[in-house]
Amino acid sequence: QVQLVESGGGLVQAGGSLRLSCAASGSIFSISHMGWYRQVPGKERELVADIDKRGRTEYGDSVKGRFTVSRDNAKNTVDLQMNSLNVEDTAVYYCNADILQDRGRGYLGYWGQGTQVTVSS
Repeated sequence: QVQLVESGGGLVQAGGSLRLSCAASGSIFSISHMGWYRQVPGKERELVADIDKRGRTEYGDSVKGRFTVSRDNAKNTVDLQMNSLNVEDTAVYYCNADILQDRGRGYLGYWGQGTQVTVSS
């Protein structure tokens, strides 16, 4: 089966940077959109950044100008460079991908298990 695995989370001071990575593996034929969402307790999961196969991107309003999403189609990975972090960025960050499996007939959405990002003041 298809699997998404995130890495790179941790504890940083406000104003600092972190880089998250997500690798997709399994019987993958193609990946359309890949991206990152985040969630804090009591709140709905929200879009952080999304990138399609051609490199076109979309960002949540709160991270525009601070975060950059990128992908490597050959390696089926997506990264999130997070700069100028603030306390409000503290959340569990989830990798998301729309994937067409080998011999599949349509794209399906997949989620990673999440990685914790904590920003201290």
